[in-house]
Amino acid sequence: MERTLILVKPDGIQRGLAGEIIKRFEQKGFQLVGCKLMLMSEVQAKNHYHEHIGQPYFEKLFLFITSSPLLATVWEGDQVIALSRKMIGKTDAMDMIPGTIRGDFSHHTNLNLIHGSDSIQNANHEIQNLFAPQELISYSREITRWV
Repeated sequence: MERTLILVKPDGIQRGLAGEIIKRFEQKGFQLVGCKLMLMSEVQAKNHYHEHIGQPYFEKLFLFITSSPLLATVWEGDQVIALSRKMIGKTDAMDMIPGTIRGDFSHHTNLNLIHGSDSIQNANHEIQNLFAPQELISYSREITRWV
């Protein structure tokens, strides 16, 4: 089973969309194994966006992600990384397709509501950046064999 980090970014929290976003992942059949409302620290933000440090847009990214609470979640499931990226949709507002989370709720490239890990390696890094091992809970669900 793969795990991925899904963040409901500050704009998603401010707009009251966390419940709708969680609902979509639950309806898809993914299992929630970690969840917390938090303010991302400066250290966590720099670690999260480490590949963007030095880019002209980094400061704006950094200020946005630390500006307000976000909801950090960890989901588990078969191909959860690739499938959740499809559910999330494209980053560019002009490419956002209805039916995706961004396509249904976002209208701006920079305020795009949600982040999802793009690889197993990045998922592991991002999860470790925001969650201690004891904050992630593995458990069995009977429904899993039917989903």
